[in-house]
Amino acid sequence: MKKYVLSALIAATVLFAACNSNKSKSGSEESQTEATVATEHHDEHAVLGVQGLCEMCKKTIETAAKSVAGVSTADWDLDKKELHLNFDPQQTDVDAVSKAIAAAGYDTDKDKADQAAYDALPDCCKYRESL
Repeated sequence: MKKYVLSALIAATVLFAACNSNKSKSGSEESQTEATVATEHHDEHAVLGVQGLCEMCKKTIETAAKSVAGVSTADWDLDKKELHLNFDPQQTDVDAVSKAIAAAGYDTDKDKADQAAYDALPDCCKYRESL
C-alpha cells in the first residue's frame, strides 16, 4: 500500500512540474511575440506648444490629442505649456493633433482656436485674457 501511495505522490509531483513548465514556456512565447510587435512599431516623439491655465485645460488638451488615431500618449506640462506626444507617423502627424486641440478651444504653436471654440471653454480656462 505504501508503494502505491508513494508512486501516486511521485506521479502527481511530476505532473505538477510538467504543467508549470508549459505555463512558463507559453508566457515566454507571448513575451517574444509582444517584443516582436513592439520593435516593428516605431512611435515618434514631438513637443507642441499649447496654451492653457489649469488642470481642466490639461485634461481637455490631452483628451483632444489622444482622440486622434495613432496617438499613443499625450502629456501636457502646465508650467511649460508643452504637450509631449508619442504617435505612429503612419497614422497621423503633429499637424493633425494641433488641429484637434485647436478645435477643442486651445491655441497651439501651429493653429489658433477659432473664437467660438475658445468662448465655449469654462471661465477658468480662458487663457487669452491672462496673456
